[in-house]
Amino acid sequence: MSEQIIEGWHFLQSDRTLRFEPYTLVEAGKVYATQWPYEGFDKPTLCCAGMHASRRAIDALQYAPGNIICRVLVRGRIVEGADKLVGDERGVLWMADSEPVIREFARWCAKSVLHLWNAPQIVKQYLETGDESLRAAARDAAWAARAARAARAARDAARAARAARSAARDAARDAARAAARAAARDTAWAARAAARAAAWAARDAARDAAGEKQNTELTRLLMGLA
Repeated sequence: MSEQIIEGWHFLQSDRTLRFEPYTLVEAGKVYATQWPYEGFDKPTLCCAGMHASRRAIDALQYAPGNIICRVLVRGRIVEGADKLVGDERGVLWMADSEPVIREFARWCAKSVLHLWNAPQIVKQYLETGDESLRAAARDAAWAARAARAARAARDAARAARAARSAARDAARDAARAAARAAARDTAWAARAAARAAAWAARDAARDAAGEKQNTELTRLLMGLA
């Protein structure tokens, strides 16, 4: 465990408070430190104790309890995992309500896999325009398209050879539809689901590249809030 300073991303609940005791109200420009010992721990421990964040915006999104995004500096004894890190202190450089950006990102993810299925026109229109008056209709249309495909798949199931050949293609199409549905739902959850679905649609070796592309786009959008 080393003494470091790492810049990263951290999402807060909509009321801008920490999720755990002492449920502190977070403000930009301030530094928040874990008071040791905490819950039996005397040092930063991933998922258990300390001030968490992620180097990449796309990773921070996986842990988002709400839409308040913070650009942070994590200081002190730092432990890093695959998609997050934890330290003694977390200073908030700036913070913003990212809801509009998250909705835009969810639509961007969904659009990236539109070519994998025959999306209803209302879904395409919503993803292109972001017109909130179309959101409910787009969601319903995406669900209906999935139900229709499921019915066809059930009829085809008896044809084993054909089912085997189409399995990978159907999985990608399902992921694409999931991304479109998620983009028509709510903010942080929607963006997480859309990003995962779009990445799975990319498949195998291309999946990591898709994740990096998603992170680049999400970072660009969030930095615009600074």
